[in-house]
Amino acid sequence: MRAILTAFTLGLLAISTAIGADLPPRQMERLGRGVAAVPAGNKVLVSWRLLGTDAEAIAFHVYRQTDAAEPTRLTKEPMTKGTNFTDDTADLAKKNVYFVRPFVDGKEGDPSGKFTLTDKPYLSIPLKTLPGHTPNDASVGDLDGDGEYEIVLKQEQRPRDNSQKGPTGETKLEAYKLDGTFLWRINLGKNIREGAHYTQFLVYDLDGDGKAEVVCKTADGTVDGTGKVLGDAAADHRNPDGYVLSGPEFFTVFDGLTGKALASVDYLPARGKVADWGDAYGNRVDRFLAGVAYLDGERPSVVMCRGYYTRTVLVAWDWRDGKLTRRWTFDSDDDTPGNRAYRGQGDHSLSVADVDGDGKDDIIYGAMCVGSDGKGRYSTGLGHGDALHVSDLDPSRPGLEVFNIHEKSKQMLGVSFRDAKTGDILWSKQCPDVGRGVAIDIDPRHKGYEMWASGAGLSGVWNVKGETVSQRKPRSCNFGIWWDGDLLRELLDRNRVSKWDWLKETETPLLTADGCSSNNGTKATPALSADIFGDWREEVMLRSSDGKELRIYTTPIPTDHRLVTLMHDSQYRLAIAWQNVGYNQPPHPSFFLGDGMTMPPRPRIRLK
Repeated sequence: MRAILTAFTLGLLAISTAIGADLPPRQMERLGRGVAAVPAGNKVLVSWRLLGTDAEAIAFHVYRQTDAAEPTRLTKEPMTKGTNFTDDTADLAKKNVYFVRPFVDGKEGDPSGKFTLTDKPYLSIPLKTLPGHTPNDASVGDLDGDGEYEIVLKQEQRPRDNSQKGPTGETKLEAYKLDGTFLWRINLGKNIREGAHYTQFLVYDLDGDGKAEVVCKTADGTVDGTGKVLGDAAADHRNPDGYVLSGPEFFTVFDGLTGKALASVDYLPARGKVADWGDAYGNRVDRFLAGVAYLDGERPSVVMCRGYYTRTVLVAWDWRDGKLTRRWTFDSDDDTPGNRAYRGQGDHSLSVADVDGDGKDDIIYGAMCVGSDGKGRYSTGLGHGDALHVSDLDPSRPGLEVFNIHEKSKQMLGVSFRDAKTGDILWSKQCPDVGRGVAIDIDPRHKGYEMWASGAGLSGVWNVKGETVSQRKPRSCNFGIWWDGDLLRELLDRNRVSKWDWLKETETPLLTADGCSSNNGTKATPALSADIFGDWREEVMLRSSDGKELRIYTTPIPTDHRLVTLMHDSQYRLAIAWQNVGYNQPPHPSFFLGDGMTMPPRPRIRLK
């Protein structure tokens, strides 16, 4: 999967932007071509990335090397449409290796990295799962600087919801290359409680050196990837109920390639008085969220958070030149005028997006929004919820929108659709308590996303105006995935991908990943769903049911649609960073991606 970028590609920068050419470019990952090949019946589908720094007129030739023979060019003319190619001449009984060469101004560039076809419909990554552990959520980042992603995987023993007392296991973070090479293991230790609300780990190149770091909350007894212990190795701060309500808390940056702890500071905000967070026994004090955001518009920062049922605190950090520096703190309870309105508005996840078009990211924290400067932008007052979707959901109106659901809303509004910049509620649905909701484009008869939710009295599918456009809704109310050849998004639930038939109002199966299991109980989420390699469409990463491997499935369906890799859209890339946080939510780009879409401007990015 290693790819070699051509010299001319390295120097190209996109100059258009959705928010104005006068804004500085964002520092993003230098990615390779991410060539992938998957069996498609008796054929092979080969796909690769179109980069955000590629020339508009770039084309590609596709090559196949069989056994030890010289490579064969499969394309008669350079490909200018979709970045995928169907090989119907391959001898599948032989070893077939694929790569591409870019073609610009009548000349071929250097070859990409190579991908060796297997007889499996997925890429298998063998795991070193310890006895008694289960693979859980994952993230990706370029840990070694080769232009392709590595995987950071959370391994769990005995996770619990924070509302449940009792001992938990010791969470491990493990890193793997796509070829299965094991890089390191971090043991977060007994003083980090195990569960979806506790360990929010982020994988991102925070200092622009071309290699991603890993950051998370740590404590006494955490062991880094080199075997070094943080804090007091003998300390055990667990109380008789299994909660950790005393002892130091750290925020640590780890080297992505080795797992070595590079720097640690006190975790902010400190827990302080436990009861200030909503209860005295240790549930709400340990509700954590996290994300990466371009708060200055150019370089990434980390936002570590605590609380969302009552007191809510967000703390922004910069990792520069080997040092952690606090950028700002937002605290609903610090007596800043107006901040009390932000209490109790957070979700079990967050989203990051530039809501006002100033080139800097804002934090959409459930029913509220904190600006790039660390000051509150607005609070809707609709309260906590379990699902949050932010994108250009309605392309007929300017800016971004937010689809949010709410539990036990005091206003009895269980579903809301709002302007992401102002917080103005554009439409809502009455319901006393809503548990799940999703927003993706599944019906080409209506411009924009469609939405549905689970809750008493809520039926059918709504369009962006809040109108019911289908009396029946999909059984799945979980993830979305761009999988087949059109621009609509498919349904991802458990180990299945399905297509919504808007005429029959039923789901048509496209993929069942036999032998794989989803994560997080009834949430039934993948280890990760993202544009990991291949063209702009998404892959789904699932654990094998025996915990011995990760399997990455990529689509075998061709498409003529040509889009830049979603990982070079900043909002989408940041969504992959926060996807594992809390209750996992599907990622969305900064632009409308769906049927009848207008081609988005080239991303305004720079590569160090």
